[in-house]
Amino acid sequence: MRQIKAVIFDFIGTLTNVVDYDMENSKMKLAQAIIEAGFKTSTEEFLQAYSQAHEKYRVIRYEQLVEVTNAIWVSEALNTLGFNTKPEDVKIKTAVNAFFEDYIETLELRPYAKNLLKKLSITHKLGLISNFTFAPVVYAGLKKLDINQYFNVILVSDETGWRKPNTKIFIEALRRLKVTAEETMYVGDSPQEDIKGAKAVGMKTVFVPSQFYTFEDLSESKQKPDLAAKDLCELCKEIPKLVNIKIVRKSQ
Repeated sequence: MRQIKAVIFDFIGTLTNVVDYDMENSKMKLAQAIIEAGFKTSTEEFLQAYSQAHEKYRVIRYEQLVEVTNAIWVSEALNTLGFNTKPEDVKIKTAVNAFFEDYIETLELRPYAKNLLKKLSITHKLGLISNFTFAPVVYAGLKKLDINQYFNVILVSDETGWRKPNTKIFIEALRRLKVTAEETMYVGDSPQEDIKGAKAVGMKTVFVPSQFYTFEDLSESKQKPDLAAKDLCELCKEIPKLVNIKIVRKSQ
């Protein structure tokens, strides 16, 4: 049995809770930012076009497992309304930032998350893989929660172009961490995106239920993780048995 040299975590759900987030309020902020940027449209008209673009790319993202960032949805929505925009437009990026302001504020660390990361970072390389359409939100969230310093590698689907469970994003994480799949453990809350994806490349896997996924979801998925912990507190107790047959100091 290969010794575990690296542990990779999912972010939203696994390490964090999203508390009292209001998506509709964020959409209104997005529309307001678009109008204030000089695009002559109404809130209702823009949000209808935005919803159509969102649905189009949601299908692409989940069926093809490629990421499409929010700026593309917003640009396409505006173009269907007769404007001539590109996703790189500063006005669009500013509006997307406005959309996510409230979301970042709702992120809270799950109990024992920081303690677990701090403990593991002493002996192992740590990675993070997040399915997120706008990478700045992940980096801002990690900084807000004061856990960014524990990760040797951070991959966001917006930047890599691939969404979990696409094996490419897991393989890229292994490449950057300079470890093999057999030397790596993955911790996540999604049976399909996390457990299925990590197992497909040969990693050891740990399922932790969250506000988004339950043990029932895990059972229905037919995925079989190496460990299913009821929360991060239990994981704090159990993970040393899995990663520390012998303590392996991370490479300097």
